[in-house]
Amino acid sequence: MTTSSPAPTAAVNGSTPAASGEPAKTKRFGWDISDRIAGEVTKTDVWSVFSPLAGHVPKDSLNLGQGFMNWAPPKFIQEAHTEALERVEANHYQLPRGNVRLRKALAKYLSSSFKRELDPNTEIQVTAGANEGMYAFATAFLRPGDEVIIFEPFFDQYVPQVEFNGGKAVFVPIRAPEGADKGNVPASEWKIDLDELRKAVTPRTKMIWINTPHNPIGKVFTEDELRVIGNVAEEHDLLICADEVYDCLTFDKREHVRIAALDDFWRRTVTVGSAGKSFSATGWRIGWTTGPANLIHPLMAAHTRIVFSCNGPAQEAVAGGLEQALENGFFQDQIAAYEERRDVLLEGLDKLGLPYTLPEGAYFVLVNTARLEIPADFEVPDLIKGRARDWVVAWFVAQTAKVVLIPPTDFYSKPHWDLGKDWIRVAFCKDTDTLRAASERLLALKPYIRDD
Repeated sequence: MTTSSPAPTAAVNGSTPAASGEPAKTKRFGWDISDRIAGEVTKTDVWSVFSPLAGHVPKDSLNLGQGFMNWAPPKFIQEAHTEALERVEANHYQLPRGNVRLRKALAKYLSSSFKRELDPNTEIQVTAGANEGMYAFATAFLRPGDEVIIFEPFFDQYVPQVEFNGGKAVFVPIRAPEGADKGNVPASEWKIDLDELRKAVTPRTKMIWINTPHNPIGKVFTEDELRVIGNVAEEHDLLICADEVYDCLTFDKREHVRIAALDDFWRRTVTVGSAGKSFSATGWRIGWTTGPANLIHPLMAAHTRIVFSCNGPAQEAVAGGLEQALENGFFQDQIAAYEERRDVLLEGLDKLGLPYTLPEGAYFVLVNTARLEIPADFEVPDLIKGRARDWVVAWFVAQTAKVVLIPPTDFYSKPHWDLGKDWIRVAFCKDTDTLRAASERLLALKPYIRDD
């Protein structure tokens, strides 16, 4: 039996033929694709360019771009994972709410920081990474046209998570202090303007999303700053999504404060956490959400239809890891190790001579590149053209120093690209030898730095 190709004018999936001026999204995939993902399938994002594995930057580049570690999880959690693989039940479907042992371990681990005894059966939901927890929260509560206030720079998954669920992202910048392009500044000096936040609220506003410790600034929001945000949420009866995946990575004895632990904000807040960040196991895709039962229950309903359940052996391993970490001082030792890595990188940046923002948490440093002058004859490929200045800078750094860094305008709305175009993100979640080697390579930029 033979088949013939459809005539050129045949309708596609019941739709009328695409006119010559119709967007290529219809023609390219054979069927109309969802309007909600149309922008995603046609764009080239930062991760598909600035990675040695992507094939664009030199293959022997050192990767200080993406925020994953270049070491294995701690031995005790690896052993817990190996033990879990030997148990039949751990290798099969888990409860949609999450492994019972893990939820109990999380309740024990988290209760003190939330200043309440958490119920592992109703107030904790295990998710397929923090990303899925935030996506499930958006799925559970957003209706078409609902607006979500997002502080920028933001983790670039936030906007699709909102828009895929029918919402609209509204942006409020965290602004750098005066002089951040002239000398080093602490991350605490990056501030939200309360007037800008209030003006962003409309009758359609449904949520505020906040990230602390902050990627990429490294800011750890203070109790007073969180109260300001929480009071705006209370005044307008808004939900809060608190992305706190770096909660166990604050430096110089700085306290991580949970907005859900302040005043009466618990009742409107879902807090997101990450085993990947906590235990250097980003590929395991285990996260969790914490909040009042009336918020967690709808989130669980969405989660059940998004992934049903999460990786069984990894849940068991994280449960065992938390139980042991509470006894063996792991989190305190991990902070000390990250402080050492941070200091190694900062020493290298001081030699380079570009100003930076001193991080108080997470594992990124924002470096100001306003004084870096790129030669007029430097060739920029087509995939970089039309982007903000920081993309050109990141490309120049990769080609000149063979170090991969991340241009942060991908973490800003386009109207606010100017706020990010003179910055570059550097990750220090790498071993100290890699950080020292990268620091030496970055000195190749020194001839191009303008003296002011």
